[in-house]
Amino acid sequence: MIPESFIQDLLDRVDIVDLIDGYVRLKKAGANYSACCPFHNEKTPSFTVSPTKQFYHCFGCGAHGTAISFLMEYQGLGFVDAVKELAGKVGMQVPEQERGSRPEERGSLRQLTELMARAAQYYKDQLKQSPKAIDYLKGRGLTGEICARFGIGYAPDGWQNLAAIFPHYDAPELAAAGLVIENEQGRRYDRFRDRIMFPIINPKGEVIAFGGRIIGQGEPKYLNSPETPIFEKGREAYGLPQARQALREENRVIVVEGYMDVVALAQHGVGNAVATLGTATTPTHVQKLLKQVDRIVYCFDGDNAGRKAAWRALENSLEALADNKSVGFAFLPDPEDPDSYVRQFGKDAFRTLIAQATPLSDFLLRELGQRCDLTSSEGKARLIHEAKPLLTRLPTPLLRLQLVKRLAEASGFSQTEVERLCDIRGYAPPAPPKAPRQAPSLARILLRLALQRPALAARIPLTHLSPGPERSILEAIAQSLTSLAPNPGYAQLREALRGHPLESQVDTLAGELIGMEMDEELVESEFAAALERLQEGDQKVAFAALQAKARQFGVAGLSEEEKQAYLTLLSQKKEH
Repeated sequence: MIPESFIQDLLDRVDIVDLIDGYVRLKKAGANYSACCPFHNEKTPSFTVSPTKQFYHCFGCGAHGTAISFLMEYQGLGFVDAVKELAGKVGMQVPEQERGSRPEERGSLRQLTELMARAAQYYKDQLKQSPKAIDYLKGRGLTGEICARFGIGYAPDGWQNLAAIFPHYDAPELAAAGLVIENEQGRRYDRFRDRIMFPIINPKGEVIAFGGRIIGQGEPKYLNSPETPIFEKGREAYGLPQARQALREENRVIVVEGYMDVVALAQHGVGNAVATLGTATTPTHVQKLLKQVDRIVYCFDGDNAGRKAAWRALENSLEALADNKSVGFAFLPDPEDPDSYVRQFGKDAFRTLIAQATPLSDFLLRELGQRCDLTSSEGKARLIHEAKPLLTRLPTPLLRLQLVKRLAEASGFSQTEVERLCDIRGYAPPAPPKAPRQAPSLARILLRLALQRPALAARIPLTHLSPGPERSILEAIAQSLTSLAPNPGYAQLREALRGHPLESQVDTLAGELIGMEMDEELVESEFAAALERLQEGDQKVAFAALQAKARQFGVAGLSEEEKQAYLTLLSQKKEH
């Protein structure tokens, strides 16, 4: 693992403007630089780079990050590889932190990711020593190059092979990481045995889980890591780090069901495929993917199970849709899957099938129509009944309007009747501009100042702020300062918060700072004024509480300390 201190030093030396300008031509725009976003298709520049804060932000697709993030997204690199490439550009040598030297405060999550990294390397080493596993992969048409790209390995047959690299085989962390299983008798053994291993990688390039495919016949065909403190299957997609560059080039992602499907497609030149991890596609999957591309195509088997999976994917896609985003469904002829189809018919045939994917609206109406007898009044009524919960979840007024019209044609109801029966309003022109927003809260002002100069977070009496998202983010910033050098910049803070649950909220708030550049000399005075307002608010609350108590019990009912505080606050109030 790379020491945090090195990452902070690296960001100090890198100029993000010079870095990004080497890939995307930037133009000066006031205090910042701008360009058309390299992460989504656009004609009007919405991608902005801040030289003072060393981050980029796209107001179109929400892409946001540091120099490290840019290399990860633009070149499709993992976190470690991005750091190494960036270090090479500025002539720095990346040190490797020795195992066991990690400070205690980095917590058990880092311990688990380190265990997973060691296991992944072990499985890769075992693959090289297993003719059976190598022959199996060659038989599936995979080369050594593609296996290395996806980090594919092999878990040998046997009960406790991992004891060879983990001397403390009974350590609780091995069970917490999902690498071993303990039976009712307390006997421990490896979870994965005699399986091809597919490591699952998070946005930081860390191995967080595995999928293991059995060689030959047996059940289960695929065995996945359980959910752990570092792995939540409903949030991750297999192959996403490797697919980043292809997603950017094609602006489309293909979602398949199996790990081998993703690898086989990449082997044949279809690099924009990802897979869900032993679970149905979730709304989180859809939201994550539609932040990177404008179109999702689900590719499923054409059998009944494939269509059920497609319907679940449709239901979980509805709330994430926008009128500039689209979803399609491609079904393979029985008994093919993406792996066998691309090997038998080739890349071009597969791409043609994806290009001809059924639009979400057509698939929705077709599936509903097959459930209802549209030759009867009862069947037509059921069609509207089945469609209602789907229509109400659609946030896209234009697509919903089209569906309402087609439902009206199929059911015999009028468009107005369908809208009334489904409790949705007809499409109306956009509302006039809203009144100007209220002035930002004190907590938000303090948060913006802390994002401008992170060290300020340590000086904020956080317990004096009301609970809420701003306070939560300020608490996260203050906590991260313990692992950063004195007076860190935003880029250093952003990397320290990589993977934090509030990461996306920090990105959004930091994006607002681009249009609110503040002279550094004014930051301190603004901060002092905000703290003074916070103190005044505390005094008002304290005075009101003492005044209420004095009215109820009389001044004699106050303690000596409360009397002194009451008189002091009263005199201050008179002075003002």
